Amino acid sequence: MEPEIYRKRALRTTRTFLTKGTCSQTLLAVLNRAYGHPLPVEEAASDPLAGGLVQYGYQCGQVWGAALAAGAQAHRLFGAGPEAETRALIAAQGIAAAFQAQTGHLNCLEITDISRSSSGLRMFAYFFLKGGVVGCFRMASRFAPAAYGAIEAAFAADPGETPILPVSCAALTARRLGGSDLHAVMAAGLAGGIGLSGGACGALGGAMWIAGMRQFQKAGKLAYKDPAVVRVMERFQTCSGYEFECAKIAGRKFAGPADHAAYLCEGGCANIINALSSEGK
Repeated sequence: MEPEIYRKRALRTTRTFLTKGTCSQTLLAVLNRAYGHPLPVEEAASDPLAGGLVQYGYQCGQVWGAALAAGAQAHRLFGAGPEAETRALIAAQGIAAAFQAQTGHLNCLEITDISRSSSGLRMFAYFFLKGGVVGCFRMASRFAPAAYGAIEAAFAADPGETPILPVSCAALTARRLGGSDLHAVMAAGLAGGIGLSGGACGALGGAMWIAGMRQFQKAGKLAYKDPAVVRVMERFQTCSGYEFECAKIAGRKFAGPADHAAYLCEGGCANIINALSSEGK
């Protein structure tokens, strides 16, 4: 099969969505397959990112999943280290911009009007009366090719000067939790609230994902609100004073990968990274 034909078929998301069950795993899976490199464990571990982090309503799981896929491809092309992390982060910027251009929003709550605090009646109305499931399928079908295009464009462009490590808070957290070089680069684009967009903390998302992988490898399955993942969330909330958004925690948004790397080198968010890494390896 010709590579381009393969990619077009792989990016057909509806069947994958029906099989995988979450938007985050769907985007990670279809993009991995578009590049010809499925990662079943990493894909399954992304489930808790759906619903904007276990249904907290922050960035749509499609964006989290696509950013992880960008990191996986960055690792294949550029190996481990600062260039790969920088390119993954730039790709995540493009992914977030593409999603916002299509939907007008980044956050699940703004798109669906539901979150973990929503009543059962509101959830029923969204999913069954308003066709919410079909709407999510359609969104994913439109977004997968756009995400693929954003990744390709980012990797074809000159990334500019590459900062020294650590480039990404999420990659640094993944490493401290015992993640491999692949996992660190996959997580890199989550930094700054996914692609420096200022949303919910990328280090938190990365730590939840690593915890999910451990649990999946141990038990062969992963509950959406698995206790191991919930504990990561609880440690984060205690440390951050229940503030989730990067722009509010850091007091600003970051201009680019070099700006974010400089912030980390100066000790920025060290308390949060330490708290998320406190269970060690």
